[in-house]
Amino acid sequence: MKKQPFVTKEKLDEIIKEYPTPFHLYDEKGIRANAQAVKEAFSWNPGFREYFAVKATPNPFILNILKEYGCGCDCASLTELMLADALHFKGEEIMFSSNDTPAEEFVFADKIGATINLDDFSHIEFLEKAIGHIPETISCRFNPGGVYEISNGIMDNPGDAKYGFTKDQIIEGYRILKEKGAKRFGIHAFLVSNTVTNDYYPALARTLFELVLEIREKTGCSISFINLSGGVGVAYKPDQTPNDIRVIGENVRKVYEEILVPAGMGDVAIYTEMGRFMLAPYGCLVTKAIHEKNTYKDYIGVDACAVDLMRPAIYGAYHHITVMGKEEEPCDHKYDVTGSLCENCDKFAVDRMLPKVDIGDLLVIHDAGAHGYSMGYNYNGKLKHAEILLKEDGSTQLIRRAETPEDYFKTFDCFDILKDMKDPADM
Repeated sequence: MKKQPFVTKEKLDEIIKEYPTPFHLYDEKGIRANAQAVKEAFSWNPGFREYFAVKATPNPFILNILKEYGCGCDCASLTELMLADALHFKGEEIMFSSNDTPAEEFVFADKIGATINLDDFSHIEFLEKAIGHIPETISCRFNPGGVYEISNGIMDNPGDAKYGFTKDQIIEGYRILKEKGAKRFGIHAFLVSNTVTNDYYPALARTLFELVLEIREKTGCSISFINLSGGVGVAYKPDQTPNDIRVIGENVRKVYEEILVPAGMGDVAIYTEMGRFMLAPYGCLVTKAIHEKNTYKDYIGVDACAVDLMRPAIYGAYHHITVMGKEEEPCDHKYDVTGSLCENCDKFAVDRMLPKVDIGDLLVIHDAGAHGYSMGYNYNGKLKHAEILLKEDGSTQLIRRAETPEDYFKTFDCFDILKDMKDPADM
Protein backbone atom coordinates (compact mmCIF):
# COMPACT_ATOMS: atom_id res chain seq x y z
CA MET A 1 0.00 0.00 0.00
CA LYS A 2 1.38 3.37 -1.00
CA LYS A 3 1.15 5.76 1.92
CA GLN A 4 0.01 9.19 0.86
CA PRO A 5 -0.44 12.26 3.07
CA PHE A 6 -3.99 13.49 3.53
CA VAL A 7 -2.74 17.01 2.78
CA THR A 8 -1.09 18.40 -0.34
CA LYS A 9 2.18 20.33 -0.50
CA GLU A 10 0.27 23.33 -1.82
CA LYS A 11 -2.02 23.27 1.22
CA LEU A 12 0.93 22.88 3.59
CA ASP A 13 2.68 25.82 1.97
CA GLU A 14 -0.44 27.82 2.71
CA ILE A 15 -0.72 26.56 6.31
CA ILE A 16 2.90 27.32 7.25
CA LYS A 17 2.37 30.96 6.35
CA GLU A 18 0.15 31.14 9.45
CA TYR A 19 1.53 28.37 11.63
CA PRO A 20 5.28 27.72 11.84
CA THR A 21 6.58 24.18 11.78
CA PRO A 22 6.57 21.83 13.52
CA PHE A 23 2.93 21.07 14.25
CA HIS A 24 0.49 18.21 14.40
CA LEU A 25 -2.16 18.30 11.69
CA TYR A 26 -5.42 16.33 11.90
CA ASP A 27 -7.78 15.38 9.10
CA GLU A 28 -11.39 16.10 10.11
CA LYS A 29 -12.84 14.37 7.04
CA GLY A 30 -10.89 11.18 7.75
CA ILE A 31 -11.76 11.20 11.46
CA ARG A 32 -15.46 11.53 10.71
CA ALA A 33 -15.49 8.84 8.03
CA ASN A 34 -13.66 6.39 10.29
CA ALA A 35 -15.92 7.10 13.28
CA GLN A 36 -18.95 6.45 11.09
CA ALA A 37 -17.43 3.20 9.80
CA VAL A 38 -16.85 1.96 13.37
CA LYS A 39 -20.41 2.87 14.33
CA GLU A 40 -21.81 0.99 11.34
CA ALA A 41 -19.52 -2.03 11.84
CA PHE A 42 -21.04 -2.71 15.26
CA SER A 43 -24.56 -1.42 14.59
CA TRP A 44 -25.84 -5.00 14.94
CA ASN A 45 -25.33 -4.58 18.70
CA PRO A 46 -27.88 -2.08 20.10
CA GLY A 47 -25.78 -1.27 23.15
CA PHE A 48 -22.52 -0.73 21.29
CA ARG A 49 -20.32 2.20 22.20
CA GLU A 50 -16.79 3.15 21.27
CA TYR A 51 -15.09 4.64 24.32
CA PHE A 52 -12.29 6.60 22.71
CA ALA A 53 -9.02 6.24 24.62
CA VAL A 54 -8.43 9.84 25.68
CA LYS A 55 -4.76 9.10 26.36
CA ALA A 56 -4.24 8.68 22.61
CA THR A 57 -5.31 12.21 21.62
CA PRO A 58 -6.51 14.29 24.58
CA ASN A 59 -7.81 17.25 22.60
CA PRO A 60 -11.29 18.59 23.37
CA PHE A 61 -11.97 19.55 19.76
CA ILE A 62 -11.25 16.00 18.61
CA LEU A 63 -13.33 14.52 21.43
CA ASN A 64 -16.28 16.69 20.45
CA ILE A 65 -16.11 15.41 16.87
CA LEU A 66 -16.16 11.81 18.08
CA LYS A 67 -19.02 12.62 20.44
CA GLU A 68 -21.18 13.35 17.40
CA TYR A 69 -20.87 9.67 16.44
CA GLY A 70 -21.92 8.36 19.83
CA CYS A 71 -18.41 7.82 21.17
CA GLY A 72 -17.69 7.98 24.87
CA CYS A 73 -14.38 8.51 26.68
CA ASP A 74 -12.03 5.92 28.10
CA CYS A 75 -10.14 7.73 30.86
CA ALA A 76 -7.10 6.63 32.85
CA SER A 77 -6.41 9.59 35.14
CA LEU A 78 -8.03 12.43 37.05
CA THR A 79 -7.23 15.01 34.37
CA GLU A 80 -8.71 12.83 31.64
CA LEU A 81 -11.87 12.43 33.73
CA MET A 82 -11.97 16.20 34.22
CA LEU A 83 -11.64 16.73 30.47
CA ALA A 84 -14.48 14.34 29.66
CA ASP A 85 -16.70 15.86 32.32
CA ALA A 86 -15.96 19.40 31.12
CA LEU A 87 -17.12 18.41 27.63
CA HIS A 88 -20.42 17.18 29.13
CA PHE A 89 -19.96 13.51 28.48
CA LYS A 90 -22.55 11.85 30.70
CA GLY A 91 -21.54 9.41 33.41
CA GLU A 92 -22.38 6.28 31.42
CA GLU A 93 -20.39 7.71 28.50
CA ILE A 94 -17.19 7.67 30.58
CA MET A 95 -15.20 4.53 31.33
CA PHE A 96 -12.53 4.84 34.00
CA SER A 97 -9.87 2.20 33.36
CA SER A 98 -6.90 2.92 35.56
CA ASN A 99 -4.24 1.00 37.45
CA ASP A 100 -2.35 1.71 40.66
CA THR A 101 -5.16 4.21 41.16
CA PRO A 102 -5.05 6.97 43.81
CA ALA A 103 -8.13 7.13 46.04
CA GLU A 104 -9.03 10.67 44.97
CA GLU A 105 -9.36 9.53 41.36
CA PHE A 106 -11.88 6.85 42.31
CA VAL A 107 -13.76 9.51 44.30
CA PHE A 108 -14.02 11.86 41.32
CA ALA A 109 -14.96 9.06 38.93
CA ASP A 110 -17.77 8.03 41.27
CA LYS A 111 -19.02 11.61 41.67
CA ILE A 112 -19.40 12.11 37.91
CA GLY A 113 -21.02 8.70 37.46
CA ALA A 114 -18.26 7.14 35.37
CA THR A 115 -18.18 3.37 35.03
CA ILE A 116 -15.23 2.19 37.10
CA ASN A 117 -13.22 -0.67 35.66
CA LEU A 118 -11.19 -2.29 38.46
CA ASP A 119 -7.68 -3.45 37.61
CA ASP A 120 -6.93 -5.63 40.64
CA PHE A 121 -8.67 -7.83 43.18
CA SER A 122 -7.38 -5.66 46.04
CA HIS A 123 -9.04 -2.64 44.47
CA ILE A 124 -12.47 -3.89 45.53
CA GLU A 125 -11.69 -3.14 49.17
CA PHE A 126 -9.68 -0.05 48.23
CA LEU A 127 -12.56 1.39 46.18
CA GLU A 128 -15.13 0.73 48.90
CA LYS A 129 -12.96 2.45 51.47
CA ALA A 130 -12.29 5.41 49.14
CA ILE A 131 -15.88 6.17 48.12
CA GLY A 132 -17.82 4.55 50.96
CA HIS A 133 -19.75 2.05 48.83
CA ILE A 134 -19.59 -0.23 45.81
CA PRO A 135 -21.28 1.28 42.73
CA GLU A 136 -24.28 -0.54 41.31
CA THR A 137 -22.48 -0.69 37.94
CA ILE A 138 -18.94 -2.04 38.09
CA SER A 139 -16.45 -3.66 35.72
CA CYS A 140 -13.33 -5.78 36.17
CA ARG A 141 -10.30 -6.18 33.94
CA PHE A 142 -9.30 -9.72 33.00
CA ASN A 143 -5.77 -10.96 32.31
CA PRO A 144 -5.62 -14.62 31.21
CA GLY A 145 -1.87 -14.83 31.85
CA GLY A 146 0.63 -16.76 29.75
CA VAL A 147 0.77 -16.00 26.06
CA TYR A 148 -2.18 -15.04 23.90
CA GLU A 149 -2.33 -16.98 20.67
CA ILE A 150 -4.71 -16.87 17.71
CA SER A 151 -4.65 -18.51 14.31
CA ASN A 152 -1.96 -16.08 13.17
CA GLY A 153 0.35 -17.24 15.94
CA ILE A 154 1.44 -15.80 19.26
CA MET A 155 0.21 -12.22 19.58
CA ASP A 156 1.66 -11.16 22.92
CA ASN A 157 2.42 -12.22 26.48
CA PRO A 158 -0.28 -10.84 28.82
CA GLY A 159 1.26 -12.78 31.70
CA ASP A 160 4.10 -10.25 31.71
CA ALA A 161 1.70 -7.30 31.90
CA LYS A 162 0.91 -5.55 35.17
CA TYR A 163 -2.80 -5.28 34.39
CA GLY A 164 -5.88 -7.20 35.40
CA PHE A 165 -7.33 -10.01 37.52
CA THR A 166 -6.44 -13.67 37.12
CA LYS A 167 -9.32 -15.96 36.19
CA ASP A 168 -9.78 -17.22 39.74
CA GLN A 169 -9.56 -13.67 41.11
CA ILE A 170 -12.13 -12.27 38.72
CA ILE A 171 -14.67 -15.00 39.50
CA GLU A 172 -14.22 -14.42 43.23
CA GLY A 173 -14.26 -10.67 42.62
CA TYR A 174 -17.69 -10.72 40.99
CA ARG A 175 -19.01 -12.85 43.85
CA ILE A 176 -17.80 -10.29 46.39
CA LEU A 177 -19.02 -7.30 44.38
CA LYS A 178 -22.48 -8.85 44.13
CA GLU A 179 -22.56 -9.40 47.89
CA LYS A 180 -21.62 -5.75 48.38
CA GLY A 181 -24.53 -4.47 46.31
CA ALA A 182 -23.33 -4.30 42.72
CA LYS A 183 -26.14 -5.09 40.29
CA ARG A 184 -24.79 -4.47 36.79
CA PHE A 185 -21.49 -6.04 35.79
CA GLY A 186 -19.02 -5.59 32.99
CA ILE A 187 -15.78 -7.22 31.93
CA HIS A 188 -12.79 -5.70 30.16
CA ALA A 189 -9.63 -7.10 28.59
CA PHE A 190 -6.73 -5.51 26.75
CA LEU A 191 -4.30 -8.26 25.79
CA VAL A 192 -2.47 -7.17 22.64
CA SER A 193 -1.40 -3.78 21.31
CA ASN A 194 -1.58 -2.63 17.68
CA THR A 195 -2.64 -5.83 15.94
CA VAL A 196 -2.74 -5.60 12.16
CA THR A 197 -5.10 -8.49 11.61
CA ASN A 198 -8.86 -8.78 11.39
CA ASP A 199 -8.71 -11.90 13.57
CA TYR A 200 -7.78 -10.40 16.96
CA TYR A 201 -11.10 -8.92 18.09
CA PRO A 202 -13.16 -12.02 17.16
CA ALA A 203 -10.66 -14.26 18.99
CA LEU A 204 -10.70 -12.01 22.06
CA ALA A 205 -14.51 -11.90 21.90
CA ARG A 206 -14.62 -15.71 21.97
CA THR A 207 -12.32 -15.78 25.02
CA LEU A 208 -14.47 -13.28 26.91
CA PHE A 209 -17.83 -14.67 25.80
CA GLU A 210 -16.91 -18.13 27.06
CA LEU A 211 -15.63 -16.63 30.29
CA VAL A 212 -18.82 -14.67 31.04
CA LEU A 213 -20.86 -17.87 30.75
CA GLU A 214 -18.60 -19.46 33.34
CA ILE A 215 -18.87 -16.38 35.56
CA ARG A 216 -22.66 -16.52 35.41
CA GLU A 217 -22.64 -20.20 36.27
CA LYS A 218 -20.27 -19.84 39.24
CA THR A 219 -21.39 -16.50 40.70
CA GLY A 220 -24.90 -15.79 39.46
CA CYS A 221 -23.63 -12.51 37.99
CA SER A 222 -24.93 -11.86 34.51
CA ILE A 223 -22.52 -9.65 32.58
CA SER A 224 -24.26 -6.64 31.02
CA PHE A 225 -21.40 -5.33 28.89
CA ILE A 226 -18.19 -6.73 27.45
CA ASN A 227 -15.41 -4.26 26.71
CA LEU A 228 -13.02 -5.51 24.02
CA SER A 229 -10.85 -2.50 24.78
CA GLY A 230 -8.12 -1.57 22.27
CA GLY A 231 -5.53 -3.49 20.32
CA VAL A 232 -6.96 -2.98 16.84
CA GLY A 233 -4.01 -1.35 15.18
CA VAL A 234 -3.04 0.56 12.06
CA ALA A 235 -0.74 -0.17 9.16
CA TYR A 236 2.27 1.97 10.00
CA LYS A 237 4.37 0.34 7.27
CA PRO A 238 3.54 0.59 3.56
CA ASP A 239 3.71 -3.19 3.09
CA GLN A 240 1.04 -3.82 5.74
CA THR A 241 -2.63 -4.34 4.92
CA PRO A 242 -4.87 -2.10 7.05
CA ASN A 243 -7.50 -3.65 9.28
CA ASP A 244 -11.04 -3.70 7.92
CA ILE A 245 -13.31 -2.64 10.77
CA ARG A 246 -16.42 -3.84 8.97
CA VAL A 247 -14.98 -7.36 8.65
CA ILE A 248 -13.91 -7.22 12.30
CA GLY A 249 -17.37 -6.13 13.44
CA GLU A 250 -19.10 -8.81 11.38
CA ASN A 251 -16.84 -11.56 12.74
CA VAL A 252 -17.44 -10.43 16.33
CA ARG A 253 -21.16 -10.66 15.54
CA LYS A 254 -20.78 -14.26 14.37
CA VAL A 255 -19.05 -15.25 17.63
CA TYR A 256 -21.67 -13.33 19.62
CA GLU A 257 -24.49 -15.23 17.94
CA GLU A 258 -22.65 -18.52 18.31
CA ILE A 259 -21.95 -18.24 22.05
CA LEU A 260 -24.02 -15.58 23.81
CA VAL A 261 -27.35 -15.64 21.97
CA PRO A 262 -28.04 -19.36 22.56
CA ALA A 263 -27.21 -18.81 26.24
CA GLY A 264 -29.91 -16.17 26.54
CA MET A 265 -27.42 -13.31 26.62
CA GLY A 266 -28.32 -11.65 23.35
CA ASP A 267 -28.79 -8.30 25.11
CA VAL A 268 -25.16 -7.92 26.23
CA ALA A 269 -23.62 -4.63 25.05
CA ILE A 270 -20.27 -4.61 23.25
CA TYR A 271 -17.82 -1.78 23.98
CA THR A 272 -14.50 -0.88 22.36
CA GLU A 273 -11.65 1.51 23.23
CA MET A 274 -9.77 2.02 19.97
CA GLY A 275 -7.65 5.13 20.44
CA ARG A 276 -5.01 4.18 17.90
CA PHE A 277 -7.42 2.90 15.24
CA MET A 278 -9.70 5.90 15.63
CA LEU A 279 -7.05 8.60 15.24
CA ALA A 280 -3.53 7.49 14.28
CA PRO A 281 -3.90 7.61 10.46
CA TYR A 282 -5.75 10.91 10.62
CA GLY A 283 -2.94 12.93 12.16
CA CYS A 284 0.58 13.70 11.01
CA LEU A 285 3.59 15.61 12.25
CA VAL A 286 4.68 18.32 9.84
CA THR A 287 8.30 19.35 10.17
CA LYS A 288 10.99 21.12 8.16
CA ALA A 289 14.53 20.06 7.25
CA ILE A 290 16.90 22.60 8.82
CA HIS A 291 20.29 20.85 8.80
CA GLU A 292 22.20 18.22 6.87
CA LYS A 293 25.16 16.45 8.44
CA ASN A 294 27.56 14.06 6.73
CA THR A 295 29.90 12.11 9.01
CA TYR A 296 29.87 8.35 9.37
CA LYS A 297 26.26 8.49 8.24
CA ASP A 298 24.10 11.03 6.47
CA TYR A 299 21.72 12.90 8.74
CA ILE A 300 18.79 15.20 8.11
CA GLY A 301 18.02 17.39 11.10
CA VAL A 302 14.45 18.62 11.36
CA ASP A 303 12.81 21.24 13.58
CA ALA A 304 10.71 18.62 15.39
CA CYS A 305 12.09 16.20 17.97
CA ALA A 306 10.93 13.35 20.23
CA VAL A 307 8.97 15.92 22.24
CA ASP A 308 6.57 15.91 19.29
CA LEU A 309 6.59 12.16 18.59
CA MET A 310 8.25 9.80 21.04
CA ARG A 311 7.32 6.43 19.57
CA PRO A 312 10.37 6.05 17.29
CA ALA A 313 12.73 7.07 20.11
CA ILE A 314 11.37 4.84 22.87
CA TYR A 315 10.04 1.88 20.86
CA GLY A 316 12.01 2.02 17.64
CA ALA A 317 8.58 2.35 16.04
CA TYR A 318 8.29 2.86 12.29
CA HIS A 319 6.53 5.99 11.03
CA HIS A 320 6.47 6.54 7.30
CA ILE A 321 7.94 9.81 6.02
CA THR A 322 6.96 11.69 2.90
CA VAL A 323 9.17 14.48 1.55
CA MET A 324 6.51 16.82 0.25
CA GLY A 325 6.78 17.69 -3.43
CA LYS A 326 9.12 14.76 -4.03
CA GLU A 327 6.59 11.94 -3.81
CA GLU A 328 7.45 10.62 -7.28
CA GLU A 329 11.23 10.98 -6.99
CA PRO A 330 13.35 7.87 -6.37
CA CYS A 331 14.18 6.99 -2.77
CA ASP A 332 17.90 6.72 -3.44
CA HIS A 333 19.37 8.48 -0.40
CA LYS A 334 19.85 6.82 2.99
CA TYR A 335 19.32 9.08 6.02
CA ASP A 336 18.87 9.12 9.74
CA VAL A 337 16.17 11.75 10.33
CA THR A 338 16.91 13.38 13.66
CA GLY A 339 15.65 15.85 16.20
CA SER A 340 17.73 18.13 18.42
CA LEU A 341 17.49 16.43 21.82
CA CYS A 342 20.71 15.48 23.59
CA GLU A 343 19.82 11.82 23.19
CA ASN A 344 21.03 9.61 20.36
CA CYS A 345 17.65 7.89 20.21
CA ASP A 346 16.01 11.15 19.08
CA LYS A 347 15.53 9.87 15.55
CA PHE A 348 12.35 9.67 13.52
CA ALA A 349 13.98 7.24 11.14
CA VAL A 350 17.20 5.23 10.94
CA ASP A 351 18.78 4.24 7.62
CA ARG A 352 15.62 5.35 5.86
CA MET A 353 15.64 5.49 2.06
CA LEU A 354 14.20 8.81 0.95
CA PRO A 355 14.45 11.17 -2.01
CA LYS A 356 17.26 13.67 -1.71
CA VAL A 357 16.26 16.04 1.10
CA ASP A 358 17.15 19.71 0.75
CA ILE A 359 17.18 22.31 3.49
CA GLY A 360 13.71 23.80 3.75
CA ASP A 361 11.89 20.71 2.53
CA LEU A 362 8.69 19.86 4.39
CA LEU A 363 8.51 16.34 5.78
CA VAL A 364 5.22 14.70 6.75
CA ILE A 365 5.59 11.98 9.39
CA HIS A 366 2.57 9.73 9.00
CA ASP A 367 0.21 8.08 11.50
CA ALA A 368 0.95 10.47 14.36
CA GLY A 369 -2.67 11.19 15.24
CA ALA A 370 -2.64 8.90 18.29
CA HIS A 371 0.03 8.62 20.96
CA GLY A 372 1.85 11.44 19.22
CA TYR A 373 1.35 14.83 20.81
CA SER A 374 0.03 13.22 23.99
CA MET A 375 3.26 11.36 24.80
CA GLY A 376 5.42 14.48 24.53
CA TYR A 377 7.52 15.82 27.35
CA ASN A 378 9.81 18.76 28.06
CA TYR A 379 13.29 17.25 28.19
CA ASN A 380 16.03 19.74 27.28
CA GLY A 381 13.46 22.45 27.93
CA LYS A 382 11.88 21.70 24.58
CA LEU A 383 8.34 22.95 24.14
CA LYS A 384 5.40 21.08 22.66
CA HIS A 385 4.03 22.50 19.45
CA ALA A 386 0.62 23.38 18.08
CA GLU A 387 -2.22 21.10 16.99
CA ILE A 388 -4.16 22.14 13.89
CA LEU A 389 -7.35 20.71 12.41
CA LEU A 390 -7.67 20.53 8.63
CA LYS A 391 -11.41 20.96 8.31
CA GLU A 392 -13.67 19.29 5.79
CA ASP A 393 -14.04 22.52 3.81
CA GLY A 394 -10.27 22.89 3.45
CA SER A 395 -9.88 25.61 6.06
CA THR A 396 -7.74 25.17 9.16
CA GLN A 397 -8.46 25.66 12.85
CA LEU A 398 -5.94 25.97 15.65
CA ILE A 399 -7.08 23.44 18.27
CA ARG A 400 -4.13 23.76 20.65
CA ARG A 401 -1.57 26.57 20.72
CA ALA A 402 2.11 25.89 20.98
CA GLU A 403 3.67 25.93 24.43
CA THR A 404 5.62 29.01 25.43
CA PRO A 405 8.58 29.47 27.79
CA GLU A 406 6.04 30.95 30.21
CA ASP A 407 4.22 27.60 30.24
CA TYR A 408 7.48 25.77 30.93
CA PHE A 409 8.39 27.97 33.89
CA LYS A 410 4.83 28.21 35.22
CA THR A 411 5.39 25.82 38.12
CA PHE A 412 7.93 28.24 39.57
CA ASP A 413 5.50 31.16 39.56
CA CYS A 414 5.04 30.97 43.34
CA PHE A 415 8.71 31.86 43.84
CA ASP A 416 10.85 34.93 43.12
CA ILE A 417 13.90 32.99 42.02
CA LEU A 418 13.31 33.59 38.29
CA LYS A 419 12.21 37.21 38.58
CA ASP A 420 15.20 38.41 36.54
CA MET A 421 14.57 36.10 33.58
CA LYS A 422 14.91 37.88 30.26
CA ASP A 423 12.51 37.53 27.36
CA PRO A 424 14.48 36.69 24.16
CA ALA A 425 11.99 38.74 22.15
CA ASP A 426 13.05 41.86 24.05
CA MET A 427 16.77 41.37 23.49
